[in-house]
Amino acid sequence: MAERLVFLTGHLARARLEKVLSALGKTELSWEIVDVGVKVAALMTEDIIRRRLKLPDGVGRVVLPGRYRGNLDQLSTHFGVPFVRGPDEVADLPPYLGRAGEPPDLSRHDIRIFAEIVDAPMLSVDALLARARVLKQAGADIIDLGCLPETPFPLLAEAVRALKAEGFAVSVDSASLDELRCGVRAGADYVLSLTEETLPLAFEHAVAPVLIPSQPGDLDSLGRAIEAAQKAGITFIADPVLDPIHFGFAASLGRFLEARRRWPDIEILMGTGNLTELTDADSSGVTAILSGLCSELAIRNVLVVHVSPHTVRTVEEHDIARRILFAARNDGALPRSYHPGLLQVHDRKPYPASVEDIAALAGDIRDANFRILTAADGIHIFNGKGHHIATDAFELFARLGVEEDGAHAFYLGAELMKAEIAWRLGKRYVQDEPLAWGVAAPEPEADRTRLAEAGHTLKARKGRD
Repeated sequence: MAERLVFLTGHLARARLEKVLSALGKTELSWEIVDVGVKVAALMTEDIIRRRLKLPDGVGRVVLPGRYRGNLDQLSTHFGVPFVRGPDEVADLPPYLGRAGEPPDLSRHDIRIFAEIVDAPMLSVDALLARARVLKQAGADIIDLGCLPETPFPLLAEAVRALKAEGFAVSVDSASLDELRCGVRAGADYVLSLTEETLPLAFEHAVAPVLIPSQPGDLDSLGRAIEAAQKAGITFIADPVLDPIHFGFAASLGRFLEARRRWPDIEILMGTGNLTELTDADSSGVTAILSGLCSELAIRNVLVVHVSPHTVRTVEEHDIARRILFAARNDGALPRSYHPGLLQVHDRKPYPASVEDIAALAGDIRDANFRILTAADGIHIFNGKGHHIATDAFELFARLGVEEDGAHAFYLGAELMKAEIAWRLGKRYVQDEPLAWGVAAPEPEADRTRLAEAGHTLKARKGRD
C-alpha cells in the first residue's frame, strides 16, 4: 500500500506543487496538498501550523518546504505524525521522492580520511590540538603529523601523547626513522611511509605501517614489502603513490589499477594532495573523480593535505564525496542528486522557475513588495507596480524608485548583486537566502536568519509606505 503524504504549502506555490505532484502520479505514493492559509509557504510558523492544520486519517508523513525553519520534532510530537523538510524548491520534489519519499542516506561511508598537518613541527602542542579538533569536525578520522626535512620536531612525542589522550587516532609521516620511532614509542597508530628496507620498524613496535615502493613506480618492491608484512602477521596499508599531472599521473593511475588486480584483498591508501594541491582547479571536482576511483577500486584510505589556500575545504570535500559515492555504489546509481556539497560554483538546476512562470507570478502580484528571481534571460524584479529584467544589477536601480529609502535601497542592492553573481555563474538564487556554495563554505545559518528577518522587515515597511 502506498504511503500517504501530506504536503503543506501556501497560496502562491499551491498550483505549481499540484502540477509537479500530479505529473508523478499516485501509483507509488498517495498525496494530499494542504494550504495552511499563508501566501508564501516559507513564512509558515509552528503556531500557524498547530492552529490551522487538520490532518486526515492515515497520514504517514507531513512534508514541509525546505526553507521552513520551525521545530519539526515539536510538530511531530504534537500531531503524532513525522514532520520532515522537503527540498527548497518545488522543482526538486521528483528526485526527493524518487527514493521512496526519503532523502538519500549519507550517514555511511567506507573510506578513512588521514588528514595531514603539514607544518606540525612549527606548531605548539596546543595549536596542534586545536588544528586536530577542526580537522575532526571537518571529517578527518586520523590526524597525520607531517614531519619536515631538516626540521627538528622536539615536541613530536608530546604531541602524539596529547592527541591520543584526547581520543584521536594518530599517524606520523616522516622520512626519518628516528622520528618514526619517536612517534611510535609515544603511541602513534600508523607510520607513513615504510619501504621493504625500513619495514622492520613495524616489527619492533605495535604500529600499522603504510607501505610504498622502494623506488618510484616500482610495484615489485611494494609487493615484497606486502609479502613481508603478511608473513609477519601485521596490519598494513599499501600506497602505490599518486603522482602529479605531467610527472607520472597517468602511469600512477595504472599502478593503482594493477595493485588492486595483484592484491584484491589488501588495504590501499591514496594520497590525493598531488592532484588537489598541485593543480589550479577547484578541488571539489578533482576530489569527486579521485573518490570515484577509490570507490570502484575499494580503496578505503585517503591521505588529504591542505597547503594551498584554494584547498581550504578539502577535508570537507573528501568527507561528502565518500558519503555520496558509498550511497551511489550501494544503489547501483550514478553519483547524481545525492547531495550538492561538491556543486560549488554551478548548479545543475539553477532556475527553478521558467520565464513564463515568473511572468505569470508577476502578473498576479498587487502589493508593493519586491520579489527577485532569476531565469535564463537574467534577473527579474517585480511588484504590483512593474516587472523589470536585466543582466546587470546596476541597470535595475533607477527603475525601482527607492532613492529616498536608504535601508530599502541597501537591501535591494545586496540582493540584486547576489542575484547577478548567481545568474552569471549558473547558480540557484533565492531571495533572502545566502548563496549555497556546497561544502566550499560553512552553512551560514546565522546569516540565513538575519537576511530573512531583514528582508521581511523591509518588505513590511515598504508595504506600509
